[in-house]
Amino acid sequence: MKKWLLTAVAFTYLNGYAQNWEKNYDYVDNGVCGLSKVQKNNKIGYVDKNGVEIIKLMYDDGLTFHEGYTPVRKGTKWLYVDSTGHQVTPPLYEDALEFSDGMAAVAKNNLYGYINKAGEMVIACTFTNARSFSEGLAPAANAKGSWGFINPKGDWVIKPLYTFADNFQNGEARVMIGSKVAYIDKTNLVIREK
Repeated sequence: MKKWLLTAVAFTYLNGYAQNWEKNYDYVDNGVCGLSKVQKNNKIGYVDKNGVEIIKLMYDDGLTFHEGYTPVRKGTKWLYVDSTGHQVTPPLYEDALEFSDGMAAVAKNNLYGYINKAGEMVIACTFTNARSFSEGLAPAANAKGSWGFINPKGDWVIKPLYTFADNFQNGEARVMIGSKVAYIDKTNLVIREK
């Protein structure tokens, strides 16, 4: 009984201690890649598990870290920073998504393309919408707004036939034709319909 009580007291103390720094912020998300996004006075920054500010609260918006990087917004433009706060890209983008499979979707001049972790454009901004890569493919929309799937070279693997397309998970992706929902495999074979 004493051992359990001592463990409960220690857990409560450590839990209270760990959360003590959280009171300094208006918002704290769950830590990803060892960093938590925090917000105070409408500015975003990132802290480690001990509440130490690794990236100063200087951004207007930001996402969580994926693969060691995150997009943050300064004014109206997005840029990427690494987990030390080093800027990987200048603030160039109208929209920016998290890294996945080593690439991130970005928008310039209302068109989406993909950059690598060095900040280099690897797929030109030619899509009207795009989502992150998953299982080697990314949903993207053509000039008519139809969705399909591209490979890491930017080539259509599944032609843009859909009203909407979601990321692949466990070998299948949710797609829509009009209001009809279906799940397809990577060969565009319908697995099931809803």
